[in-house]
Order: sequence, then structure tokens, then C-alpha cells
Amino acid sequence: MANIANLRENYTKLTLDEADISADPIALFEKWFDEALADNINEPNAFTLATTDNSGQPNARVVLLKGIEDGEFLFYTNYQSTKGQELISNSRAAMVFLWHEHERQIRIQGEVCLVNEERSTDYFHSRPRGSQIGAHVSHQSTVISSREIIENKLIEITAMFQNEEIIPKPQEWGGFAIKPVNIEFWQGRPSRLHDRIRYRLADGQWIIERLSP
Repeated sequence: MANIANLRENYTKLTLDEADISADPIALFEKWFDEALADNINEPNAFTLATTDNSGQPNARVVLLKGIEDGEFLFYTNYQSTKGQELISNSRAAMVFLWHEHERQIRIQGEVCLVNEERSTDYFHSRPRGSQIGAHVSHQSTVISSREIIENKLIEITAMFQNEEIIPKPQEWGGFAIKPVNIEFWQGRPSRLHDRIRYRLADGQWIIERLSP
């Protein structure tokens, strides 16, 4: 830890220029995402999700993007979890994608709504069977006294559904959609003079602005 202040990289790989971007930030997000996939970046759909509780205390954790539909970013969770309850009580959130290999970051602020029950059910049944069972096992974010509780619950739930072809989706499990109002694309550049392009939604139109690094 003595050398932590000396850890640094000089970013030199890529650039971000207004002449090379789309008027639609979702199109640029998909372009960057496809480039991350093509270069086999591990879990490029992983992002940091930031929420706040009723007192204004920020909270953040890494979750997985599971789709983009109608310009909205989709992910799934237990609605009774900490993040689920915070998103339900405060329908604003922030997302951050970081791809070290490309020296890129995307920051998104948006408004949150629930994914409808039919769409959530369809996605739930597309998951591996073990993940479906896991959604029944865990009362996410609640305090437990030991790992053994979860392991015993897994045995119980697995036995319960062993003869069931279709595992029902738990009522408290489903999707959230984040509709962006700000999307910033960050490209690392030398000497910390990074490229930052922000798309800001105003009156239904995307305004494109370059930000000082």
C-alpha cells in the first residue's frame, strides 16, 4: 500500500472525436460494446449501479446488463433486495461501464421503471436452471447466520422442483429499465487530458457537448 499513490497509466490507445460519433448515444454505446465483445473483454456487460436510500445515502454495486430495448438499459434482480428497494423508492439511478483494455468508460444517469411481468418472466425462464433455483433460495440482502443456511435451502428448493419442467418466477423477482437522460463517453488520453463527450436529453432531443477533462 506504500506505493499506491504511484500507480498510474498513461492512456494512449484511442481517441474520441465528434466527427466520428452518432447523433444517437445508444448507437455509440452499442458500437463500443461490440468492440469490447470483439476483443474478448471479460464481462463487458458488467456495470456499477449507483442508487440512494431514503436518507440520501449513496450505495453502489456491480450488476450485469441484460439488454437494451427502446433505448432503455435492462437488468434483473430481487425487488426486495437493497438495490431493488432503493430503486423503487427513488426512481433515479446512475450506471458506469469501465473497459480497461480500451481505456474507456461510459457514465449514464437515468430514470428507472419496472420491466413488465411478462418480459421479466420470459427472461427468468431463459436463465440456467441453477440460476432460476437460486432466485428462490436467496432472500437477497437479508442477514443470515451462516453459509449453511443457504446450502440447506438450495437442497430443499432443488428437491421441490426436481420433477418440474418449468420453475415459476418468484413474485418478488424481475427487471428494471433505466431510461437515460445523460450519457457520457470517456476515452483515456495522454497526460490525463481525456476525451469526454456528453449526450444530454433536452426536450426530447440529444444535445452533444464536449466536457473538459
